[in-house]
Amino acid sequence: MNFDLPEDVIALRDVVREFAAEELRPHSRDWDREQTLPDDVVTRLGQLGVLGTTIPAEYGGAGLGYLANTVVMEEIARQDGAVALTIAAHLGLCVTHLIVAASEAQKRTWLPKLATGEVIGAWGLTEPGCGSDAAALKTRAVRDGNGWRITGHKQFITNGTRAGVFVITAITEPEKKAKGISAFIVERGAKGFSIGAKEDKLGMRASDTVTLVLDDVPVKGDALCGEYNSGFVDALRVLERGRVGIGALSVGLARGALEEAAAYAQQRLAFGKPIAEQQAIQFLLADIATRVDAARLLVRDAALALDRGEAGGVEPSYAKLFASEIATRAGLDAIQIFGGYGYTKDVPVERYMRDAKLCEIGEGSSQVQRILIARALLWG
Repeated sequence: MNFDLPEDVIALRDVVREFAAEELRPHSRDWDREQTLPDDVVTRLGQLGVLGTTIPAEYGGAGLGYLANTVVMEEIARQDGAVALTIAAHLGLCVTHLIVAASEAQKRTWLPKLATGEVIGAWGLTEPGCGSDAAALKTRAVRDGNGWRITGHKQFITNGTRAGVFVITAITEPEKKAKGISAFIVERGAKGFSIGAKEDKLGMRASDTVTLVLDDVPVKGDALCGEYNSGFVDALRVLERGRVGIGALSVGLARGALEEAAAYAQQRLAFGKPIAEQQAIQFLLADIATRVDAARLLVRDAALALDRGEAGGVEPSYAKLFASEIATRAGLDAIQIFGGYGYTKDVPVERYMRDAKLCEIGEGSSQVQRILIARALLWG
């Protein structure tokens, strides 16, 4: 299999790499501490085209596909995982749901605005009692004339304070359980729609995560996104694609931890020589490097499968499971190499570790990925 990147993807990678190093890295620590991401950063992401990487050109996007998006996500996460998560929620969840399920009119209304960052998107699936068991959601949508009224709560919603449009899943026929779930497009400012305070998180702190409250929110009939009662199936399709982006984000964090640790090991002296000359340190670095390269190959293999139209395979679960777990391990090992300094916020490796842990939870936990892989192995 050929993993060489196309020239247009290489060009995008180089632009994003420079942007991330010059405009994200110097501020990442402050944004993490202050739990904020300035609006102008998101504006610049839109100008670079990274908010529309997978959006087809006919809707104003770059039309470069999933492989290009993994490259972008890795470069951004190398410097700031929270910024990468902002892109992942916007593009990998909200935009992806519109691409796989929305009507032509809905796509032409929203995708051009989402591609440029004029509007940021968010996705509402998780609820206080509904995480890995996605079919257990309680948010309800009932018919009201030609439209609907939606009532419920959504929890841990990334981009909640920033988004202008949300794709919200809700029960439309409770007796059908998972087969009675639909999705709706809800605009910011809708009557009865409110946004809670930011969660005080372990990592990804510059990325806002909130609770959404829908109190009898009225939406028009054309707000239904996808076929009636197909919301759960469409959500699974969205999560499959989102896992590839989270895998790439994980690779970026792991690579960042590796590069920081390798540079420090060549500078730090112990026993009269750089600690990089100690075999114990060399082994730690070698293990991280091997895992990072393996994770990148899994992620790009999954992305290429999606670009070929081969959805529904187990490759995204392989990629997301392995990449997320090695990212956390890379952060921990990098802290070990830094020693006492690694346990302070003066260096970025502790942030990489904190950020990486979320990747083992979101878009389906590691345990869920193992279930999906085992099912594919045992029953096809």
